Amino acid sequence: MRRKHRISVFLILLVSLLAGLMLSGCGYSVYTHSDLPFKEIKIGTIENKTLEPKLQDRLHAALAEEFMKNGIMVNPYADTKISAVLHEFDLSVLSEKKEITIEYRVLINADFIVEYKDGRKKEFRKINSPFIISFASSDDLATLLAKKDLVEERAMRDVAMRIIGALIYK
Repeated sequence: MRRKHRISVFLILLVSLLAGLMLSGCGYSVYTHSDLPFKEIKIGTIENKTLEPKLQDRLHAALAEEFMKNGIMVNPYADTKISAVLHEFDLSVLSEKKEITIEYRVLINADFIVEYKDGRKKEFRKINSPFIISFASSDDLATLLAKKDLVEERAMRDVAMRIIGALIYK
């Protein structure tokens, strides 16, 4: 019985080692809270240079949510600060049916600046949603606008995830 126990332990260790090697070979890494480049951040000014209203509020909310999901507290007194400028918002028609638009695409483009405690600044240019976010609608205007709001929020979350990924995982 003791020999079976040793073989079981050996097999478990071997499988764990192989799984670890496979994950590290695929580019995956395990990050802990202590590996984060900073523990808290201040969200500074988000300037909206587009013609679409309230995008700065949506980006602020998306950044706060995504930072917290990744273990970074949002604090107005933090030493590290992130600011952004929204340069582009494009809502374009992808397809129509009998002159009724049924599918749209949303594209958002922003620049970010991260300021660290020691005075260093790091710029991230042209961060955008890495996916084409589309939605279909042939509904009335109120339903269309509600769907548009949801898609804008999703696009902002994508932008927030992309910048936070660039900050954390380098």
